[in-house]
Amino acid sequence: MTSIPFIPFDEGEAVLDWIGLTDALAAGHTLPKAEIGDTFLYRDPDTLLSRSAWIDGLGIAVKSATVFPNNPASGAPMINGGVNLYSNENGILEAIIDFHLVTKWKTAGDSLTAARRLARAGSRNILIVGAGTQGRALHSAYRAAFPAAVFTVWNRSAPNAEQMAAELPGLLIADDLETAVNNADIITSATMSTEPLIKGAWLRPGQHVDLIGAYRPDMREVDNEALQRARVFVDSHDTTLGHIGEIKIPLETGAISRDHIVADYYDMAAFKRHSDDEITLFKNGGGAHLDLMTSRYILDRWMDKS
Repeated sequence: MTSIPFIPFDEGEAVLDWIGLTDALAAGHTLPKAEIGDTFLYRDPDTLLSRSAWIDGLGIAVKSATVFPNNPASGAPMINGGVNLYSNENGILEAIIDFHLVTKWKTAGDSLTAARRLARAGSRNILIVGAGTQGRALHSAYRAAFPAAVFTVWNRSAPNAEQMAAELPGLLIADDLETAVNNADIITSATMSTEPLIKGAWLRPGQHVDLIGAYRPDMREVDNEALQRARVFVDSHDTTLGHIGEIKIPLETGAISRDHIVADYYDMAAFKRHSDDEITLFKNGGGAHLDLMTSRYILDRWMDKS
């Protein structure tokens, strides 16, 4: 009987590269659209979330996360989980992959896929808004595509920004968000904000804005003016327009219209700048189809290195 590989975080990360992942995500969107399904199970206060995707030609992935809010009190992580990856040909289980590995690389890789196409090639100043785990992943991802860039972080809590800067040599700390936004070529934001942090009035021609944090219908990181001034792109119409406040609220209030959304990744050829002066904005919504594409890339790299 053939053993099924388990790919843990550190060992899996050692064989991956960000540019390769973005190429894999682009290739995945040339295949038929995924069939996606989410399920939730609850035992107060705990949750089991499972997200499934099936792409003809790529296979099946089921990503399950357990959320146990009381775990940190006993020294255990609050969120745990794994991804089961199944064969496209016969549905046989091919691998089990660490949940955090897939989530980190899927999320930052999603944003980098857009930035490689929408940000100006000569971008030298990159602002990270939010000093959490995802902010660190974004620093790693963007460095791969913009190796000469200077990185700055802004965070509501200064000690968290200072800790991130201590971990990442060369990372600067911004005290004033408006000034930092205005100085940046790329703004990548990963916060839990429900009120817009980034104002459209602060933006200047030629910038690229990358939004990761908002994932609920009540969450936003930028205001209406930012969306109105930018050419707006999303990773998936299906997972962003009617589900995430960043796009859902402005559409419902008439601040923007549906045709203001230029394209999603199933029209990758549209992901390009028209000029160096335009502002581009990308909403990263995630989705189980991206977990599947990322998991397939991880397994392929793991097998290549084995």
